[in-house]
Amino acid sequence: MIRTISFLSVVVLTATAAFAQAPAMPAPQKISLATGLQRSYAGVKLNLTEMSTKMPEADYTFQPTKEVRTFGQLMGHVANSQFNACSVAKGEANPNQGNDNEKKTTKAEFVKALADSFAYCDGAFAALTDASAMEFVKQGQNEVARAVPLANLIGHSNEIYGTAVPYMRLKGLVPPSTERAATMRRPGQ
Repeated sequence: MIRTISFLSVVVLTATAAFAQAPAMPAPQKISLATGLQRSYAGVKLNLTEMSTKMPEADYTFQPTKEVRTFGQLMGHVANSQFNACSVAKGEANPNQGNDNEKKTTKAEFVKALADSFAYCDGAFAALTDASAMEFVKQGQNEVARAVPLANLIGHSNEIYGTAVPYMRLKGLVPPSTERAATMRRPGQ
């Protein structure tokens, strides 16, 4: 009986000490439409930027099968799509019109095209407010809420990131988002 009570006392004290050292949870927040889109954009921008720089130059021509794009073409495709979506959101002509970033040939060209598309889109996301997100902009023959092409951009860019992850894995590389998550889980870091 005394052993059982002693054992339970140690368990309770150990658990109490462990909970006392656990980091405090952040206070709940109200996240608006504009803020949610901005945060999502920042996340996919980080992932794709790190991915594009991490992949070695020689692997920019890698394609798992002949029916799919090369890694470089995926990055160029994202750049093309982002220029298109952000020009709609900004109500401007696409500054990349007539320039197919999928046809670049070097890592430096693909990385620059992607960075240029992010630089162009940064303005669209930075200027976004809850009110402006609901304003209508011209997209083809239609008018859509400004948030629509921006939300589609985030979805599409995340999709391409997910498509490119196996390319990295097949080359023995850890994708940036996985690498960050593993670092965050390590005790003492």
